Amino acid sequence: SGSMDSCLMIWSMKSQMRAYRFVGHKDAVMCVQFSPSGHLVASGSRDKTVRLWVPSIKGDSTVFKAHTATVRSVHFSSDGQSLVTASDDKTVKVWTVHRQKFLFSLSQHTNWVRCARFSPDGRLIVSSSDDKTVKVWDKTSRELIHSFCELGGFVNHVDFHPNGTCIAAAGTDNTVKVWDVRMNRLLQHYQGNLSFHPNGNYLVTASNDSTLKILDLLEGRLLYTLHGHQGPAICVAFSRAGDLLASGGSDEQVMVWKTNGVVDDGDVLKTQKSASSVDETHHAPVEMDCALHLEKTKPLNSGRNHKQQEEEISLTNTLEHILEQLNVLTQTVSILEQRLTLTEDKLKECLENQQKIIHSKT
Repeated sequence: SGSMDSCLMIWSMKSQMRAYRFVGHKDAVMCVQFSPSGHLVASGSRDKTVRLWVPSIKGDSTVFKAHTATVRSVHFSSDGQSLVTASDDKTVKVWTVHRQKFLFSLSQHTNWVRCARFSPDGRLIVSSSDDKTVKVWDKTSRELIHSFCELGGFVNHVDFHPNGTCIAAAGTDNTVKVWDVRMNRLLQHYQGNLSFHPNGNYLVTASNDSTLKILDLLEGRLLYTLHGHQGPAICVAFSRAGDLLASGGSDEQVMVWKTNGVVDDGDVLKTQKSASSVDETHHAPVEMDCALHLEKTKPLNSGRNHKQQEEEISLTNTLEHILEQLNVLTQTVSILEQRLTLTEDKLKECLENQQKIIHSKT
């Protein structure tokens, strides 16, 4: 985890093991990520640098310098050979991990770039920005493939689906949108920040209302709402195995949750007893009971028989799915209306220019 205290913390999931506190950055650490092998950790900072750390007691690191503003995102390719970073200097940069050198920049964003991610096969890069766009790039040719513009706010986070066919983006308008990158079309629309489950069937979101939500992508519906943070939940991510998820909030807490098979058989999620408190001036692990409340979206009435309950659940699921689809249709209509308005404005401008030309000739 990274913090405003400019330190990087490596936490152990074993209760008796101490955490490592690494010092090197000169300003706030904005982003961190382990390499696929777990042998390296990358971090980006407000000091405009990227560092590669060896997660050991020594905490040795190598500094990468090329960005000219805050680095907000770091991400390893699936083979661990490349690193992609995003910055307030409006660029996405790609680095080689083995030679520890800067390779090239992608620079068609017109505002801060908040996030950049490799596709699972490493062929594509997706980036999100305060220019309210999500861009998909070809890593080999370094060309822009497509730009998604149907967003209502700055885009804080973006990621690829595990099979590489879809991307999901979360924005400051507190929405999550899922697009098919093969057909460049909107598939689903949710609320909050995001992380895909490794099996690709589920999505977890973090929201300003302090909750985390587990979404079923196959059925397009909300499964669970998790309560625990005492303020906006800022970020969330599944572990590589999918058995854990971690969330960070403005309440200065890092919480680790056990999924306990919820994504497979619907069991209730539970939080791990150990959570981590992130202090503004110093990271330190704190033992605590999270005492979190889980709210299922389909409460059952124990006074009814099993068949009635199943019918009610089926009806509720159908209605929820219809509402989600209506929401997507509403968003689509809104986008079409915006485009129609832009077209009308351009047509009006052309007519006005034509009139000016005619008047100038006469």
